[in-house]
Amino acid sequence: MVNEEKRKELVTKFRQILELADDKFSPDEVKKLRDIFRQNSAKVGSEEHAVDCMLRAVSTALILEREVNLGKPVVMAKVIFEAIRSGFISENDIAAYADPVTEKLVSGLVKTENLSSHADTAFDTDNFRQLLLALAHDVRVIIILICDRLYMLQNVMAYPEEERTRIAKEASYLYAPLAHRLGLYHVKSQLEDLSMKFLNHDIYKEIAGKLNETKRSRDAYIAAFIDPLKLKLEKAGFKFSIKGRTKSIYSIWNKIKKQNTAFENIYDLFAIRIILDAPLEQEKAQCWQVYSIITDMYQPNPKRLRDWLSIPKSNGYESLHTTVMGPQGKWVEVQIRTQRMDEIAEKGFAAHFKYKGVKSEADFDSFLANVREALEHPETDANAAMDDFKLNLYDKEVFVFTPTGELRKLPKGATLLDFAFLVHSKVGSACVGGKVNGKNVTLRYVLGNGDQVEVLTSAQQRPKKEWLNIVQTSKAKTKIKQFLREQESANMQIGKETLQRRFKNWKLELDDAIVTRLIKKMGYDTATDFYQAVADGAIDFAKLRDTYQEIDRKENHVDAVAPQSAADFEAVTEAAEKSQSDDVLVIDQNLKGIQYELARCCNPIFGDPVFGFVSARGMIKVHKVTCPNAPQMISRFGYRIVKARWSGRSGNQYIASFKVVGKDDIGIVTNISSLIQKEKDITLRSISVDSVDGLFLGNISVLVNDKSALDMLLKKVKAIKGVNSVSRY
Repeated sequence: MVNEEKRKELVTKFRQILELADDKFSPDEVKKLRDIFRQNSAKVGSEEHAVDCMLRAVSTALILEREVNLGKPVVMAKVIFEAIRSGFISENDIAAYADPVTEKLVSGLVKTENLSSHADTAFDTDNFRQLLLALAHDVRVIIILICDRLYMLQNVMAYPEEERTRIAKEASYLYAPLAHRLGLYHVKSQLEDLSMKFLNHDIYKEIAGKLNETKRSRDAYIAAFIDPLKLKLEKAGFKFSIKGRTKSIYSIWNKIKKQNTAFENIYDLFAIRIILDAPLEQEKAQCWQVYSIITDMYQPNPKRLRDWLSIPKSNGYESLHTTVMGPQGKWVEVQIRTQRMDEIAEKGFAAHFKYKGVKSEADFDSFLANVREALEHPETDANAAMDDFKLNLYDKEVFVFTPTGELRKLPKGATLLDFAFLVHSKVGSACVGGKVNGKNVTLRYVLGNGDQVEVLTSAQQRPKKEWLNIVQTSKAKTKIKQFLREQESANMQIGKETLQRRFKNWKLELDDAIVTRLIKKMGYDTATDFYQAVADGAIDFAKLRDTYQEIDRKENHVDAVAPQSAADFEAVTEAAEKSQSDDVLVIDQNLKGIQYELARCCNPIFGDPVFGFVSARGMIKVHKVTCPNAPQMISRFGYRIVKARWSGRSGNQYIASFKVVGKDDIGIVTNISSLIQKEKDITLRSISVDSVDGLFLGNISVLVNDKSALDMLLKKVKAIKGVNSVSRY
C-alpha cells in the first residue's frame, strides 16, 4: 500500500505545476505525464516505488517552475528522465512522450545520469567534464541538475548515511558555484545553507539561533528605515515594491570567517531591496533617480557604490547597490533594480529565455564559449579542469578597454597575459609585454578597472611553464598547458632519437627497462625531464653510458660474498640458469615462436598474468601485468602493447625475487636457506640481507617452475618464526 500522505503530496504538487506553468499544458500532455508512471508502474512491480519516483520528478519540476520558470519542456524532460532512470520506460520510448525540444533535454540528462548515481564525488572523476559538456550543449540541462540536487538536499535524510555527505559536499563544491555563475542566486543560497546545515550543523544552528533572537528588533529597524523612504518614493510618483531581507546563514558565516570576528560584530545582516515597475527605456534613469532620493535621506558610503547598470555582470546581473547610514548609526545596504532586472537577478541565465535580445545576452554566449574552450582538450585532468574552471565561478570582475575602445571583462586579479589570451590564443602565446594607459608593463601586471590595454608580441616568444603562475583565467591556463604538452611530446621524441643515435655509436643495445632505472639513478623525477635534458644536451653522456652499463652488469651478474652476521650477510649459490628460449608463450593473435625476452624489471614467471611490449629494437619484452613500469608503458606507448599468455610449459625454471622482513636474528637466515634447499624443484639463486633498527631485511632470488610453486614457498617462509612479512617484487 502506498503511503496516503505521499499520494496527497504528489497530487498537490502535480496540480501546482500545471497552475504555475506559463505555457499551459494541453489535456494530451497532462495525460502523457500521468501515463508515464501510471501505466508503467507494473513493470517494476511496486506502486509505492512509482509514487516515490514521480514525487521526486514533480518536486524537482516544481522547484524549476518556482525558481527558474523555463516552461513545459523542462518539466516534461525531468518527468520523462525520472521514468527512464526508474525503469518505467526505455530511452527508445522518449519520442512517444516528448516533442523535439524536450527530447533533446532528456538526451542531455541521460548523458549526465552518472553524476547523481556515481559513488565517488563528481569533481574527482571525468563526471565533471560530462557536466560541462552538458552545459555547453544546453544550459537548461544543468539547471535541471542543479534543481534536482536542491531537492536531494531538502530530503537528504531519506538517503543512505554514506550518501548524505557526498550529496552535501557536491552541492557546496560544485552545484552552488555553478548556480552562482548562472545567476540562480536564490537556488545558490539554498544549496549553500542546506549543505552547511548538514556538514557544519553546530555552526549553522548557532547562527540560526542568534538570528531568531534578534528577529524582532531587526524587523522593527527595517520598518523604521523603509517607512519614510516609501513616502518619499510614492510622492515622487514611482511604481515600486520595497522589502527587507536577511542575508543567508552561509553568507553570514563567510563574513564571520573572512573578517575573523563574532556574529555580534557583523553589521550588514540584512539588505533593503527596491524593485521598480519601469518601462525598458526608463529603467536606468528611474534607478538613478531613486538612488538620489535615498542618498538625500541617508548618508551614503562612497566606497560601497556598485554600478551594475552601466556594465552588467557577465552572468546578466543588473542592479545598483549603495550602503547608507541608517537610523541609530547603522550601515544598511540598499539594492535598486527593476522587475526585469530582479527576475534576471533571481533566475539568472534562465531569464534569458524570457527576455531575448537584452544587452547582457551576449555575455551569456561569451560564458558558454569559455566553457567550450575548457572542453577542447579532453586529455586534461578532471581535477585540474575543475580547479581552473572554479577560478571564474565566484570571482568579481574588472572591466578594461582595448586600444580601439572595446570593453572586455576579466576576473579580478587577471593579468596582462590573461588579457592577451582573451584577445586570441596566438596573441597570448606570443606576448612579451604590453602598454597600459600608455605605460610599458610586464606580463605580470594586474589589470584594474578602466585600464586601456595594448599587447606587445614577438614571433620568437613561446609559452613557458612559469606562465601558469601568472595567469588567472581558465582559458589562458588551458592554452598554456596545451602548448606545454605539445612541446614536451616533441622534446621527448627528439631526446629518444638522440639517445638511440648515441647508443648506436657506442655499439650498445638500448633496453627500455634499464633506461627506466637509469632515469632514477641519474636523479630525474620523470622520463619527460630526462629526455628534455638529452634533447637540450644538458647531460653528461659519458656518465650516462657508464651508469647504463653498470645497471646492465648488475642485471645480468650476481656477485657472491659470505658475511657472518644478519646485518651484512650475503650469500650466492651456484645454479645453472637454463635458457628461457624454449618457453611456450602465445603472443598477440595466437602467434608462437616469436622472439621474446622476459623483462628483468619484474621477472615474470609461468602462471603470472603477462603482456608483451615491443621494444625500440623490435624485440618483444614480456612483463607482468603488475609490473611497476606497466602504467607508464600503457599510457605512453599503448600502440606498442601486445597480448601475451602462457600456453604450455617447457620445463625451464624462472627467476623470482621476494623480500622478507622479520626480527633481526642470524638464525633466521639459516632457517630460510634450509627451507628453500629442502624444496623440490626450487633452487636458491642468491640471498642478501641487511639490518635496520632491529629488523631483518632480506632480498632473496630463486629459480622456480611456476607461480603456484613460488606462492607455496612464500607461505612456508611466512610461517618461519620471526618473519613478519613476505612480498614478491
